Amino acid sequence: MITVNLTKAKTITHDARRVARAVEFAPLDIKATIPSEAVAAEAARAAIRTKYADIQAAVDAAADVAALKTIIEAL
Repeated sequence: MITVNLTKAKTITHDARRVARAVEFAPLDIKATIPSEAVAAEAARAAIRTKYADIQAAVDAAADVAALKTIIEAL
């Protein structure tokens, strides 16, 4: 029988979440430096931060590996 360390599995899921968030932020990081696009870029960045904060809360609250797998698959 294989036993999974839930704490380590959560760390792996958080790492995957950070990578996905960085990918979404990348084009907005450039747009944030363009004065005519900065406001819209920051609004989009705020939406991404909220999205990934919700995912972080879900990871922290996950009670088992199946829940973490669902989160990773949704990324």
